[in-house]
Amino acid sequence: MNRFDFLKSLGLTGAALMAAMTSCIHEEDTVVNALTIPGSQSTAPTTSTVASGTTTSPASNTTTAGSGVDLSKITNRLLTINLTTTTALKTVGGYIAQSGIVVAQVSTDVYVAVTQTCSHEPKKAIIFNKTEFYCTQHGARFDLTGKGKNSFGSKGLTVYKTATDGTTLVVYS
Repeated sequence: MNRFDFLKSLGLTGAALMAAMTSCIHEEDTVVNALTIPGSQSTAPTTSTVASGTTTSPASNTTTAGSGVDLSKITNRLLTINLTTTTALKTVGGYIAQSGIVVAQVSTDVYVAVTQTCSHEPKKAIIFNKTEFYCTQHGARFDLTGKGKNSFGSKGLTVYKTATDGTTLVVYS
């Protein structure tokens, strides 16, 4: 039995039937198991070279510092992570949630940091799943720029700037 037949069997007709049919969740809003999303295509942002030997990723606000950049001059720090001891961030697709921030390695030496609090409902339920950020509470999905990918994620996520020298990762606003 499909949804239309089920609603008709409940006695819904006319406008009531149409209201019930249109109030159902849209396909793009379905909750997916974040650990089993199929496909391994990469949506990692591309990088471009800028002055002073740094590369920056426009989609993730990531700066990879060359030998001439001093991370100690970064103000408004939110997190400082030692990459040599944080095993979760040593591989592409790895992530950590710390101090209300989710930090993920989206491609080699490119990190994205977002708030752990979902904009759909204020719960600390955001995780990273290979190509996107995902709320485990209601299925809100967000791209690497923080933009919502379904109606639950329509308000987007706050994305923070990141900088690294290869051994230290700084998340800042």
